[in-house]
Amino acid sequence: MVSSKFDSLKEVVYTPESQLRHPRQFVQSMWQDLLASRELAWRLMVRDISAQYRQSFLGVFWAFLPPLATALVFVILNSRKVINIGETDIPYPAFVMFGTVLWQIFVDSLNAPLKSVTASKSMLAKINFPKEAIILSGMGQALFNLVIKLLILIVVFLIYKLPLGWGTALSLLAILDLVLLGMMFGLLITPIGVLYSDIAMGLTVVTGLWFFVTPVVYPPPTTFPFSLLAILNPVSPILVGARDLATQGVLENPIPFFVVTSIMLVVLVLTWVVYRLAVPILVEKMSA
Repeated sequence: MVSSKFDSLKEVVYTPESQLRHPRQFVQSMWQDLLASRELAWRLMVRDISAQYRQSFLGVFWAFLPPLATALVFVILNSRKVINIGETDIPYPAFVMFGTVLWQIFVDSLNAPLKSVTASKSMLAKINFPKEAIILSGMGQALFNLVIKLLILIVVFLIYKLPLGWGTALSLLAILDLVLLGMMFGLLITPIGVLYSDIAMGLTVVTGLWFFVTPVVYPPPTTFPFSLLAILNPVSPILVGARDLATQGVLENPIPFFVVTSIMLVVLVLTWVVYRLAVPILVEKMSA
């Protein structure tokens, strides 16, 4: 009776041989672990979101505050002619609000993988479970913050009476694209960031500079060398495309948008592979 019960369990054999020597088995195991990690990912996501807002006086309001504060600063600076933004297709307050909300969605997604893995260090070192659950949990938190921030955009639509259409619905796919782009970058730096806290601290500086070279609070530049920065910046076509679809119903520059999206999806899969290969090494170093 006991033996038959244990016979049904999956047998896992650990060897020093690289998993990439058997790519088919490796891909199958990745997919199986992804499916098996859904329930655990949900539990981790609920735990982390509850802990994040339970210990905060303002609670969920912190999800609204960063984009609102940033947008307000630039609206005041533009109204006082301290900075010259130029012409925008929609009223500037609506334009900058869309930009800052979309940027914060990207930053939340960028930080999510590293924050989730760092918070689960002790669990990684003690329990054997599908490590994809941690990444899915981080993505779930990013999507949760996304839903909250979409409420700001709904209010902007109502105040400025922006037209709704198919482009508005399609902009949700572009925003999801922005989330995946942030997850890709976040997953790329996670293996190093778990070992060295400098990465997390430096990420704040990098995103601060990245903000100013991305057309968040100003239209895409058309003069050199700033136009070149917009082309080389992978966030620009996705963020601008999402804003254009939401507010104007059209994708003005589809080629850069789809090129970045295609490359991002390929690199996202590759970073997943790197993460999966790196986790055993990370666990060994954290346990040492």
